[in-house]
Amino acid sequence: MKNTLFIFVFFLFSLISFSQETEIKFDEKLAKSLNADEYGMKKYVFCLLKSGSNTTVSKEESKKLFEGHMANINKLAKEGKLVVAGPFMKNDRNYRGIYIFNVETIEEAKTLVATDPAIKANLLEAELTPWYCTAALQETVKIHEKIARTKM
Repeated sequence: MKNTLFIFVFFLFSLISFSQETEIKFDEKLAKSLNADEYGMKKYVFCLLKSGSNTTVSKEESKKLFEGHMANINKLAKEGKLVVAGPFMKNDRNYRGIYIFNVETIEEAKTLVATDPAIKANLLEAELTPWYCTAALQETVKIHEKIARTKM
C-alpha cells in the first residue's frame, strides 16, 4: 500500500513538473518578426486556382508553361510572398490548387498572380479572397526545406 501511494505521489509530482516545463511562453521578438497581431494572427490572401479557359494549348506548350508556373512558385516562396502552394488531387470541381500569399490586399495578390505563366496563358484561373490565419504559417517554407529530400 505504501509503495502504491509513493508511486502515485511520485507520478503526480512528475506530471506537474512536466506540465510546467512544457509551458509555452510568448515570444515578442518572434511575433514582431512575423507581423503577428495580439492573437498571433495576420492577414493573407487565399488564392483558389481553377482550370482556365484555354483548352487548345499543345502538350509541349502546356509543359513549358507549367515549368514556368513551378519556377514562379519557387521564386515567390523565396521572396517570402508565397507561404503555401500545392495542387488538389483529381476532383469534379475543376479545382487545381491553392496559393496563400503573404500580402494583406487583393491588389497586392493580383500583381503576384500576374507573374504566373500558366495564369497569363489562361491555363489556370485565380480566385482571390482575404484570409486571416496564424502568423506562424510563414514558417512553413523554412520547415518544408528541411524535410523535402527531393526539391521541386
